[in-house]
Amino acid sequence: MNAHQINLNADLGESFGPWQMGNDAALLQMVGSANIACGAHAGDPAIMRDTVRQAIARGVSLGAHPSYPDLQGFGRRVLQMSAPDLEATILYQVGALQAMAAAEGGRVTHVKPHGALNNVACADPVVAATVVRAVQALDRTLILLAPAHSALVQAAEAAGMPVRYEVFADRAYLDDGQLMPRSREGAVLHDAQACVDHLLRMLSAQAIVAASGHQLPTRIDSICVHGDGVDAVATASAIRQALVSQGYQLVGLDQMG
Repeated sequence: MNAHQINLNADLGESFGPWQMGNDAALLQMVGSANIACGAHAGDPAIMRDTVRQAIARGVSLGAHPSYPDLQGFGRRVLQMSAPDLEATILYQVGALQAMAAAEGGRVTHVKPHGALNNVACADPVVAATVVRAVQALDRTLILLAPAHSALVQAAEAAGMPVRYEVFADRAYLDDGQLMPRSREGAVLHDAQACVDHLLRMLSAQAIVAASGHQLPTRIDSICVHGDGVDAVATASAIRQALVSQGYQLVGLDQMG
């Protein structure tokens, strides 16, 4: 992989009906890949299709962003689901986005679990294996976008699945590489410069840098900016400028060599 290539991604399409979340149009001018809500935690058919259409127009690669079926909790609540039920809901969501992409002349190239599902899959090897099994049952060429130092990365690699290592510019980390719970003060970074500083520390060290300063060495392929934050556009813009100034080539996940 080209050491100077890097991907900037955002979670998009998270509005619902007349209710608006985030500024997808602005973020699509800055990111290389879009993780599009598939209707389980946010989004609806019309919003999914419109977000796909906008992403294709901007040359942004398409990713499915499946979740526990939890609209009221925005997918941030852990649901107890059997492995077959979880596989089915992932297939249902990713398949829906694939249909929207096909209708617009595009193609889904990656999958990134959302919220509580992502957090659980990062720590629980059984759930991680279930996520990987579901995606591979649908399309073995799909790339899994997974947090670095996670059971999800390990499950993907064990299954021979294409995987890209992700870090979060706007989230603080615990010493074990898991995200700090949102309930704790300092878990979410809101200031654009604070996000840039946090990211550059990780890129310089080629490691996850926890809030304590503890480092966990890792490859870094992709950087996430959460699209639902009020500062998301300013943060994504500042990060993009910082990456370019550091000599990185920003590419879509499907373009990484």
